[in-house]
Amino acid sequence: HIEVKQPQPQELRTKELKPQTSFATEPHEKSKMEIGSSEMPQLMQNVHIEVKQPEDLRTKELEPQMSFAKEPHKKSKMATESSHMPQLMPMESDLYSVNVEVSVSTESSQASNMPCLNDFLKITNQKSQNENVNKSLPTLPQVAHYIEPMYDTFFCPLTKQIMDDPVTIESGVTYERKAIMEWFETFSHLEDIICPTTGMKLTSRVLSTNVALKTTIEQWKDRNEAARIKVARVALSLASSDNMILEAITDLQHICKRKQYNKVQVLSVGILPLLIKLLGYKDRDVRCGALELLRQLAEEDNEGKEMIANAMDLSTLLELLSSSHQSVRHASLLLLLELSRGQALREKIGSATGAILILIRIKYNHQVDPFASQKADEILKNLERFRDNIKQMAEYGFLDPLLNHLTVGSKEVQMEMASYLGEIILGNDSKTYVAERASPSLFKMVQSGNTIIRKAAFKALAQISSHHPNARILVEAGIVQIMAEEMFARRIYDEPMNSKKEAAAILANILESGVEHDIIQVNPHGHRISSDYVVYNIICMLKNSTAHELDINLIRILLCLTKSPKSMATIVSVVNETEASYTLIELINTQHEQLGIAAIKLLITLASHVGNTLAERLCKTRGQPESLIESQTETNHITEKQAVSAKFLAKLPQQNLTLNLALLHKNVVPTILQRIILIQRSGIRTSRHATVYLEGLVGILVRFTTTLYEPQILFLAKAHNLTSVFTELLTKTSSDEVQRLSATGLEKLSLESIKLSKPPKIKKTKLTNLFHLPKFLSSSSLKRRKIPLLCPVHRGVCSSETTFCLIDANAVERLLACLDHENNEVVEASLAAICTLLDDNVDVHMSVSLLSEVNAIQHILNVVKEHRQEGLWQKSFWMIEKFLVKGGNKSASDISQDRLLPASLVSAFHHGNGSTRQIAENILRHLNRMPNTSTSYYTM
Repeated sequence: HIEVKQPQPQELRTKELKPQTSFATEPHEKSKMEIGSSEMPQLMQNVHIEVKQPEDLRTKELEPQMSFAKEPHKKSKMATESSHMPQLMPMESDLYSVNVEVSVSTESSQASNMPCLNDFLKITNQKSQNENVNKSLPTLPQVAHYIEPMYDTFFCPLTKQIMDDPVTIESGVTYERKAIMEWFETFSHLEDIICPTTGMKLTSRVLSTNVALKTTIEQWKDRNEAARIKVARVALSLASSDNMILEAITDLQHICKRKQYNKVQVLSVGILPLLIKLLGYKDRDVRCGALELLRQLAEEDNEGKEMIANAMDLSTLLELLSSSHQSVRHASLLLLLELSRGQALREKIGSATGAILILIRIKYNHQVDPFASQKADEILKNLERFRDNIKQMAEYGFLDPLLNHLTVGSKEVQMEMASYLGEIILGNDSKTYVAERASPSLFKMVQSGNTIIRKAAFKALAQISSHHPNARILVEAGIVQIMAEEMFARRIYDEPMNSKKEAAAILANILESGVEHDIIQVNPHGHRISSDYVVYNIICMLKNSTAHELDINLIRILLCLTKSPKSMATIVSVVNETEASYTLIELINTQHEQLGIAAIKLLITLASHVGNTLAERLCKTRGQPESLIESQTETNHITEKQAVSAKFLAKLPQQNLTLNLALLHKNVVPTILQRIILIQRSGIRTSRHATVYLEGLVGILVRFTTTLYEPQILFLAKAHNLTSVFTELLTKTSSDEVQRLSATGLEKLSLESIKLSKPPKIKKTKLTNLFHLPKFLSSSSLKRRKIPLLCPVHRGVCSSETTFCLIDANAVERLLACLDHENNEVVEASLAAICTLLDDNVDVHMSVSLLSEVNAIQHILNVVKEHRQEGLWQKSFWMIEKFLVKGGNKSASDISQDRLLPASLVSAFHHGNGSTRQIAENILRHLNRMPNTSTSYYTM
């Protein structure tokens, strides 16, 4: 029972619209329904609904008609029920108000007991039955807007659904256009057609649109949908249950689907922030529903897209792309796909942190989720319309968009894409892919007349060519000819760009990859990369150039050409014939460090061919050679230039007296020794160039040991006790080269010991004049008389400092330890140093005796067993023969017991050179493996 109370008691009557035969016949008369609808808000302003007694409000449902053809003459139930319905009684209960201003701060206990939103929405549904008002009203109390009921005139008698396109037929009854047309098609003959409601025979099939009714229905839908939108907003605000949220979202989806303008209404009433908030809801169905509704709001509406993108944090959407639930991932992708169709949003999506990277990952994950892969690919295609996004895609390994635009785009686009290629850091696999696809386009751009395009293409090619495996692809495509033309033939005087620098860099990259030089052709005239034509042109350019970067690239090319014997011979010839050596040496003093390093590296390579020429010209250059040793800075950090400078001085011919004296006069040895001590203390880990630097410094010291015949240099070696220095370096280093150099230095110094070791000078006294010292005078008596001990090997007074004696320096055991080294060069240098103690000019018997005490013969036999090099065998066999001849029975026994030695001797006898074969034959004879004839052994 419903009581209506108002300040002025008055009977409220709701007049029912009677079935209108033809709205079109009364165009100027306002329908009663319209009047009722327009008056309702005013009439219901002070309405209070009081439910005094629970009672079911029943609305008779229109039953669908099963078969129109079987009962053509029977009236529909709708017509019958309509005729028996009391006047002024609508199909639904009287209008009720819905308050959309309900506070969202409802207590949780109260909200949890609220019925679902569907309880309210069913009131407007023609299929709802027996809905209890008590159950519906508490959810949304006091109301300000109204959900209007439906009227029977809205329904099609055939479909029992609200009509979208009402048309009136000849009988005056209105139907849904589609339904009545299907009804007509059930009749075979025109004269048999009857009206399904009245049974009247129809002579015409003309359908007249019922404009008034159609307008009324549309207006009714609009008003009710506006109210339903606000109801849904309240439901989303309350969010009291998952079902309420899902029902609100579902209803909003239906509303938005019917009419585009409804999307505008949804966006304008504040639902958008609520939907975005639901993206973090715990229930995944709610998240999917919110995503789908957002996608629907953005569909075919650029303004809606922008509103959603501005209100939403795209990082939230990107997180949902990685959800463990497939439905959420797909819904997120569909929303992002819709947003990406907006031109203004492509930049925003692309700039979102990680967006493009995530999409690329999903795209390439086709086997796991084909649908997601396809949608991600569509999104990326939309995003590539904004060019900056293309650059990001390329940086993340997705190069197809960039390469597609590079090959088929306009000149402006091609230039921009080529510029991107030069800027981004490509992985090695990506560089290869680009080389295969983009080379022809880049070559065309290089050969164009547009300076900007050429510059961009050169930049891209420089990066692609830096990956050495790409060299073969680029060479086969013809890059060498193009770059050679740029360097040697192209003459565009009004072009602001100097392409020679870029071309030289690319050509250097190609040659550094290790491609075979001699087969590469540089021009149609048959000149190859190793020809005189190329070398002379590069040397000439290097002499006349003032651009540091161009000079560096030219030197890089020359360094590559030195690896080819043919081009090396040409370079050596040009250096000898021209002033190229002066040009290279002058570059050492340049302030541009990288250029100086490049020049020194080339000089090191040329040192073994034109070393004396370079040494003489180096000494004639102001500030040289001392500047190669003296540090430019006070810091202890070792630079690459310091390392290569020291190496250059070490690689120049060691016996060049001019250079050695120049270094001596510049007093560089104290500096060298100080640096060696510093490196030994701090370790080579202080700089990645420390090892090369140390090797260079030791190599410079070894230089002096080759010219000890010069008194000044001999004095220098004694003053700085180089024997002790080299002895210490034998074991206090991890560098094989330092060990080899130290052993070589000891060898050179030890050869001088024979000359420097002299018998002691004893002052003659009266007693000594009268008597000669007996030969059996003991050493203790000599010490009492302060007579120095004689070296048993050199037969004179020795010391490591003055005579460079290896025995006094305790170097023998360290040299023997080096014989166990894996490096053949270290072993050979150590053998050579030990051999100086078995020279014919020393006491070989005493030397063999001393060496036997430290088990030298076993070390030597191990060398023969472990190594097969000619030089090592020759020195080892020579020493073994010495032990057999001078060592007595014990040495002969130790040697003969070695079971592997005979096989090595036989191999050397068959395959060695003349000297090695002869020594092997002598040893075999000593071991009774060959007939005994009088032979002599060789002197090392």
